[in-house]
Amino acid sequence: MSKLIATDEEYANWVAELKQRYRSAQIKAATKVNREVLLFYWSLGHDMVNMNIEQRWGDNVMQMLSQDLKDAMPEVNGLSVSNLYYVKRFYNTYNQDVVNLPQTGVKFEGELSEELLPQYGVNFNDKAELLFSIPWTHHKFILDKIKGDSQKGLFFVAKAVEGNWSRSVLLNHLDSNLYERSQKVVTNFSRTLPAPQSELAKELLHDPYNFDFLCVTEGFKEKELKQALIDNIVRFLMELGNGFAFLGKEFRLQVSSKEQFLDLLFYNTRIHSYVVIEVKVTEFEPSYLGQLSAYMSFVNHTLKSERDSPTIGLLICKSKDNVFAQYSLEGYNQPIGISEFEGVNVLPSNYKSTLPSIEDIEAELSKGESLKP
Repeated sequence: MSKLIATDEEYANWVAELKQRYRSAQIKAATKVNREVLLFYWSLGHDMVNMNIEQRWGDNVMQMLSQDLKDAMPEVNGLSVSNLYYVKRFYNTYNQDVVNLPQTGVKFEGELSEELLPQYGVNFNDKAELLFSIPWTHHKFILDKIKGDSQKGLFFVAKAVEGNWSRSVLLNHLDSNLYERSQKVVTNFSRTLPAPQSELAKELLHDPYNFDFLCVTEGFKEKELKQALIDNIVRFLMELGNGFAFLGKEFRLQVSSKEQFLDLLFYNTRIHSYVVIEVKVTEFEPSYLGQLSAYMSFVNHTLKSERDSPTIGLLICKSKDNVFAQYSLEGYNQPIGISEFEGVNVLPSNYKSTLPSIEDIEAELSKGESLKP
């Protein structure tokens, strides 16, 4: 009987569903525990700051508090002196972002959460929802990098939630100046896209793009750079950011009686838009926008459906003058962003010719074989 059941498809599917259900329950439980721990840290940070504990009990109060808490709660981790300092920085960094702001209906479950509302003045707006959603270790990494800049911190918190970043991925982005790069991109999104989507679209782009994973030879042309990007498409997608799906290089479109070939075409699942990317190996020129705008129109008329948001164009150049680029965008009513690239590894033009051929290697190996006794 057991063999019959074990091979029954419905039974096997049920067992698989039970496993998934249990995993989901585990994740929800872990998420709830994480939030409650963060809320406890928040309340502790609130007390330390508002009670001025160093002034009241001296410079060694952190060591004393750490030991007393460990004695009172020996089963609890995270009560070291260094962690208490992180807790204080956590509260000091973000308290103005989650206190006395309009509520949006976000509500946390649990006794401590309910207790915090009146006692610590936490309004659970969108920023608080994000703040209490990532692991404490992530917060410590962020606090180490942002030097008290709450907007920069909230940027990385939001990105970590959105991309479900692991600690290693978070550290990589913290070291890549992603926040600073996101502030420099030139766009006309505020004029060409509705308010919520314009902000979201701008968050997708950054400036400059780091192409340090590419190796090209001196005097490389656009075709060679684009091919190098395609050869390293996984790294290119990582550099572009979350939600980008690669659709093709030299993507063919039939427009009336003519064939058109788009250099690089992507789709972004976050904003549900096609994204046409043009890469130029020279300084920005206004004429580049005309070609990109035409490609965007072709996509809008041949690929875009009613469910898709407006197609976005991204021009990535070797360099640009920001004021000149911004003025150049004023004549375009389609959403376009202009960024730079950097970090390409340039090899000597004769690099390939200096490498030994397969024949040379085989000849050397044969020579070595003939010298054996």
